[in-house]
Amino acid sequence: MYPLKFKTIYKERIWGGTKLESDFGRKLPKHKEPIGESWELSGVDGDVSVVSNGGLKGNSLNELIEIYMDELVGESVYRRFGEEFALLIKLIDANDNLSIQVHPDDELSAKRHGAFGKTEMWYVVSAEEGAQLYLGFNQEVDKAKYMEYLNRGELEKLLRSYPVKSGDVFFIPAGTIHAIGRGILIAEIQQTSDVTYRVYDFNRVDSEGKSRELHTELALDAISYEVRNDYDVTKTPVLNQEIELQSCKYFASSTLLLDGVVTQNYYNRDSFTIYICLEGEATIESSGNEAVVMRTGETVLVPASIDEVRICGSAHILTTWIPEQEG
Repeated sequence: MYPLKFKTIYKERIWGGTKLESDFGRKLPKHKEPIGESWELSGVDGDVSVVSNGGLKGNSLNELIEIYMDELVGESVYRRFGEEFALLIKLIDANDNLSIQVHPDDELSAKRHGAFGKTEMWYVVSAEEGAQLYLGFNQEVDKAKYMEYLNRGELEKLLRSYPVKSGDVFFIPAGTIHAIGRGILIAEIQQTSDVTYRVYDFNRVDSEGKSRELHTELALDAISYEVRNDYDVTKTPVLNQEIELQSCKYFASSTLLLDGVVTQNYYNRDSFTIYICLEGEATIESSGNEAVVMRTGETVLVPASIDEVRICGSAHILTTWIPEQEG
């Protein structure tokens, strides 16, 4: 086992843009609709990531879990998730507003779709002036009031808006109604799920004049109508120190602003570790393995069997892993 890099999976989205090309220097594939998402690490059926470096190049993530099991993901993670990879890592380029939407929690998603729910975290990589996110409700709401505003095309008036800038971080539990506004590039960490209930899409149509499906009835029982003020989990980075951003039962995440050399000890972590390079370049060294270079926009998976890594360079890195569950 060694630090693994993967081929990118691009997704066309009606609201996509060109920031993945302009900001990260990528050559995007030919596409009919704009590229809105880059799936950096995925175990989703039909979109499973494939290794792009070293001796395991060409193997899929699911094949690696089947072969290496706890060596790759960790004993507790393997007991909990088996051969299903627990997280989906994306880059999201919102050139226009995304739909207002909600994701069901584990219980509802399992009942309806045989899938996990979707709790997620957003790290704002860049944001144009005036850009904003919509998260949760800004006032007391019940189903009747929600439907009243939705039917009038005024749902935005019920949503709490957050002006954003580079470095802002938001935690979005399943059931939170939300939307990413135009002009934002986001790194997203989420449960492995592709279940989305779209409730309002700003009356848009695609290049063929077709509007996208809405899921009004399905969303009603998925939405959490409580008013919350704890979505913003932004922390100030500290040079060469790992600063925890968020920890929940699905994932934990931290940020590392690197300038020089930092040694990361994972002897007590029974999980893989994922690095997302938000800016700059760093080299990841581990005992007995060839060094792996990680550049802006790239993601690296460090297997659970690697107990210590040495990270060298000048970079801003987002780190995530699966915390152990008590009992």
